[in-house]
Amino acid sequence: MWRLLIDEGPVHWQMALDEALLVLKSREKIPNTIRLYVIKPSAVTIGYFQKISESVNLSYTREKRIPVVRRVTGGGAVLHDQDGEITYSVTVSSKDIPENVLESYKVICSGVIEALSIFGLQAEFVPVNDVLVGGKKISGSAQARRSGAVMQHGTLMYNTNLEILARALMVPKAKLVDHGVRSITERVTTISTSLGRKVDKDEVIESLKRGFEKALGITLEKGELTEEEIKLAKKLERKYISKEWNFRR
Repeated sequence: MWRLLIDEGPVHWQMALDEALLVLKSREKIPNTIRLYVIKPSAVTIGYFQKISESVNLSYTREKRIPVVRRVTGGGAVLHDQDGEITYSVTVSSKDIPENVLESYKVICSGVIEALSIFGLQAEFVPVNDVLVGGKKISGSAQARRSGAVMQHGTLMYNTNLEILARALMVPKAKLVDHGVRSITERVTTISTSLGRKVDKDEVIESLKRGFEKALGITLEKGELTEEEIKLAKKLERKYISKEWNFRR
């Protein structure tokens, strides 16, 4: 039995909580856990190794008051649209997924692929960490590891405002050329766009729940955060609010 947590909240809290669960899982203090959450208000997260000034249009995010927070995981910059994107995180014992990093991405991302199949969409995993529909990115993921534990979190865009995404994020032209596109909006898609109808948050959350259960061969039981998890997350939250952390590169 795995635990399921569903919530929403500000980006610095959500990133702190993902890290807290990873730390506590590495200490074998919590069960394997899947979180499905909305980052509210909308925000941008950047990968641990990214240089913020090269990844985010800071003048735009400041003008629109969009928070920007550095993740503990790698990967690229992401817009978390409060009205169009669900973030998932899977915190699991290392022994319960493949040891190989690429294979572990493939296994966990299969939960997203199964979720999309519920909508009738055919998705594919593209290494290292993307899920594509019709050749366009609909989900990206990133991992962090501690002794004996893995935390993978990622996005699923169901109705993301791609105009805001294109203005908030800075993608190197070379990367766009590699993908054969001229702009980031040609590179990505959403469930709503792919289906030609608007889907809502609850539909997506339910599909992700069912998708992860099928892909991982598990049963999810809805639970709550423990006092220990909340205490550690509150401590870590201070880091994610700080300029020292977010602008370290």
